[in-house]
Amino acid sequence: MRTWWKEAVGYQIYPRSFKDSNNDGIGDINGIREKLGYLKELGIDFIWITPIYASPNFDNGYDISDYCAISSDFGTMEEFKELVNEAKRLEIKIIMDLVINHTSNQHNWFEKSRQKDPNYRDFYIWHEPVNGKEPNDWQSIFGGSVWTYDKVREEYYFHTFAKEQPDLNWDSPAMKNKIVEMIEWWANQGIDGFRIDAISHIKKEKWDQPNNDPKRPFKAFQNVEGIGEYLTELNTIFKKHNLMTVGEASGVTAEEAEVWVGKDGYFNMIFEFEHTGLWRTANDEQPFKQFKEALVRWQEACANDKGWNALYMENHDLPRSISVYGDDSSVYRTISGKALAMAFMLLQGTPFIYQGQEIGMTNTTFDSIDEVNATDTIYMYHQLITNGYSETQALEQISAVTRDNARTPMQWDGSEFAGFSETKPWLKVNQNKGSVNVKLEQEDANSIFNFYKQLIQLRKNHPVFVSGEFRYVETEAEPVFHYERRNEQEQYAIVVNLSKEEQAFVSLDELTDNKLVLSNYLDYDFSKLRPFEARLYKLS
Repeated sequence: MRTWWKEAVGYQIYPRSFKDSNNDGIGDINGIREKLGYLKELGIDFIWITPIYASPNFDNGYDISDYCAISSDFGTMEEFKELVNEAKRLEIKIIMDLVINHTSNQHNWFEKSRQKDPNYRDFYIWHEPVNGKEPNDWQSIFGGSVWTYDKVREEYYFHTFAKEQPDLNWDSPAMKNKIVEMIEWWANQGIDGFRIDAISHIKKEKWDQPNNDPKRPFKAFQNVEGIGEYLTELNTIFKKHNLMTVGEASGVTAEEAEVWVGKDGYFNMIFEFEHTGLWRTANDEQPFKQFKEALVRWQEACANDKGWNALYMENHDLPRSISVYGDDSSVYRTISGKALAMAFMLLQGTPFIYQGQEIGMTNTTFDSIDEVNATDTIYMYHQLITNGYSETQALEQISAVTRDNARTPMQWDGSEFAGFSETKPWLKVNQNKGSVNVKLEQEDANSIFNFYKQLIQLRKNHPVFVSGEFRYVETEAEPVFHYERRNEQEQYAIVVNLSKEEQAFVSLDELTDNKLVLSNYLDYDFSKLRPFEARLYKLS
């Protein structure tokens, strides 16, 4: 039986930075509509839109104040319905972001809960002071205590993230009923599924449990035992409406894959964090071995129909992959961007491309903390200053890791504001817009954009890349990622050098008699792999 989301390629849109149609400096719904033809040209089957709901925007829409209203920053519900209809005409499905670990502290549920309204009293997690202090010393993901005192209720409320994002109480039947009503309301708007934000945080440990494991600093509220009860209830609603689901699941390991994404799993697929957590080390060396092992672990955990997973290298919370895993210099930007594309696009799973990834967008440089928007980055900057860093040192540190790297406006052309808008955008434009933009990429037959198009068509035309067996091939060259995809009709080998050093290995000689289908270099030296060289062979 064919399953559409297994054969599909997804594209993540961060609306605020995608395309501004009314020139107010903020991307919007009509901007997305304007670029659907571009996404169709790329070969996209569905788009995941990050939150466009009503929000005070303390965390750029991940602090929702009304689940069933569209933020005026992005447009209207009527414009959203037009987007749905236009996307359907182009056979592009729409996946919404579902944020149900927390809301905004400006949501009327929270206001009623802090007033102890009997119908909303237990919608959030409240706790009376303990000896005049917080119930425990747990630290939030955005920094500082997970507890904030509310003078109206005279109790502390819990927040996994910022104090403006109070966590919902999943032990409240009344709250869960409201969530179900909201999910069904959106299903009736014609959407095709949800990406479920921060879902592994909805269960918490008992408050007296320590949370001091340096390897898992948030373990007391991350994938806690017993979470399955909540997720099974949610899954029932998703299945009822035939919605595709992808959960953001930090803390979930490959050993748990079948429970989370198996035939009877909680979700169709998840975004796991094992490979993207391996950023550059202090000595600027990349842990190639650990990176490959993480990818292979999940491939093997989902093999033989045990599960399915999402494939990704970028999203709105991560620095740009070329700047982290590749080389964003002018020498190897295009080559390394193609190498990373081949490495993950031909694995088993559903690939997600983040806006700008397909043209090789890179990290930018922030010259002042005033240019930074991300809440967690601003907190990190001030902590560094407190710890004795100079402003220059602190800015250098945060520029490498801030989420704002992924949120700079989409670079459509080389004009002043990169074709994103005709006015100054909400966040600075990357300084390399003149050399990295959609217009140039579309015109260049050997661009990263056209390489992604080729990879997408290979997936669409050859079922082996969707349902074929994955086989990892070990090599003596640690930076080389070598794997095969096989079914009864076809067999392919993918070989990618993940480093900027030449690599030679014994098994490379064995591939020379096979057909080279695709490479990111225009000429070939079969005795070695050059920096970031990637090759796809059809095996004899």
